[in-house]
Amino acid sequence: MAIFGYARVSTGSQDYDLQVDAIKNRYPDAVIRAEKATGTKRGEATRPVLELLLDMISEGDKLVIHRLDRLARSTKDLLDIVDALKSKGATLEILNQNIDTSTSTGRAFLSMLAVFAEFEHGIRAERVAAGVAKAKAAGKYKGRAPDVAKHERIRALRAEGVSLRKIANECGCSLSTVQRALGMSA
Repeated sequence: MAIFGYARVSTGSQDYDLQVDAIKNRYPDAVIRAEKATGTKRGEATRPVLELLLDMISEGDKLVIHRLDRLARSTKDLLDIVDALKSKGATLEILNQNIDTSTSTGRAFLSMLAVFAEFEHGIRAERVAAGVAKAKAAGKYKGRAPDVAKHERIRALRAEGVSLRKIANECGCSLSTVQRALGMSA
């Protein structure tokens, strides 16, 4: 079992010594990686050290962070990271909140976070739908403009006798997009 520590700061003027010290105090032999990167986006391009750590971690390992906001700013990102760790048989420990996903309490807390994330997503979707409906009623929202080149390709393939499903696969779109491009009811 290996212990990996992760520390992150957002700007060059910040310092991650406090985070590293907290992890080292708890786990003196931890392998610690730190980076200066935004916390709002995840991915190899924006947070390469985190992605490398997640690739390195294997069954029985633990990822330790000082504070939750150093790992993820959104609940979705947090839950994606926890799922990635769980799928590898690894756990997460957040020092300043005493959360450890190797315990039933830690798992329960993160499950509650998942419920709130779903709730948050639902509320956001309702707000977007209400805004779109209002804009449509005012004649200001017409949806996304059709992809003319794609629609021409769809019509050309259909003229060659290609099935709707094959057209959708070849054009990288949904069956309903193909039907709309051909003037069929979707």
